[in-house]
Amino acid sequence: MSEPRLHNVLIIGSGPAGHTAAIYAARANLKPLCVEGFNAGGLIPGGQLMFTTEVENYPGFPKGVSGQGLMKAFRDQSIEQGVEIITADVQKVDFSSRPFKVWVGEDEDILHLAKSVIIATGARANYLGVTGEEDLKNKGVSACAVCDGALFRNEDVIVVGGGDTAMEEAQYLTGLCKSVTLIHRRDEFRASQAMQKRVQNNEKITILYSHVVEEVLDPTADKVTAVRIKDLKSGDTREIACGALFVAIGHTPMTDLFAGQLDVHDNGYLKIEPGTARTSTEGVFASGDVADWVYRQAVTAAGTGCMAALEAERWLSQQDD
Repeated sequence: MSEPRLHNVLIIGSGPAGHTAAIYAARANLKPLCVEGFNAGGLIPGGQLMFTTEVENYPGFPKGVSGQGLMKAFRDQSIEQGVEIITADVQKVDFSSRPFKVWVGEDEDILHLAKSVIIATGARANYLGVTGEEDLKNKGVSACAVCDGALFRNEDVIVVGGGDTAMEEAQYLTGLCKSVTLIHRRDEFRASQAMQKRVQNNEKITILYSHVVEEVLDPTADKVTAVRIKDLKSGDTREIACGALFVAIGHTPMTDLFAGQLDVHDNGYLKIEPGTARTSTEGVFASGDVADWVYRQAVTAAGTGCMAALEAERWLSQQDD
């Protein structure tokens, strides 16, 4: 077996954060390797944007761009800058000593060594798992009101969730949509009292406590037309007509790979030093949604990818070879 290759920078992930980091690292002549993934945790190369049909809020695209088109542009630019890309999943890492060890491939069959690592594995939106939901993702089923709300101007929409994110999504959508129905499975919200009061005082929001969505309609129409809901107390079911369903029940950061090696917050997201991309292990940096549960936007992910690459370059320049 040949000796493992040593890289200045190894990037794990290939969404806006990963590719931006790769582009900046390549321009700094660091010859980065980007392991873009294959199907880890249900995410494919390019991350969540690959499941987004239309992106209207990314700067530089006045007429909008498809999520796939945007990520192709990111990837093409990485290649143009000389980034080496491997289409495979990282299976194991060892950050206990330098150079860092990263095993790639289904059988952990290829070992790569890295002087520094940038993590951009992202986060996966949690969905309800009900009938019709998967068929209608990006056809009215969404996990991001800021991303997709404008597509449903002046329509009736539904938000599912009971935390601050659900409250924020519902509030945001009232500025765009005809009405918002907020559905929560419990008798009370877990959101902050301030957020609850804003929602409860908003005349455009109807709240249904102790209800769940059982089905999203209508896959045969290739768009969301209604949801079937169930009253958990009475057992009654009924349909509510709507143009979109926004699921706001949280995200799962893709951090299992780093368990026991990097510090994480209570919610599972990687800890970084405030205002930086530095993780708890020197020489390992994090960018994008894997460390950000607040904004979760393509443009902020790209910004932190830039930060991670610049910090990695500066850190490497201070190390003894």
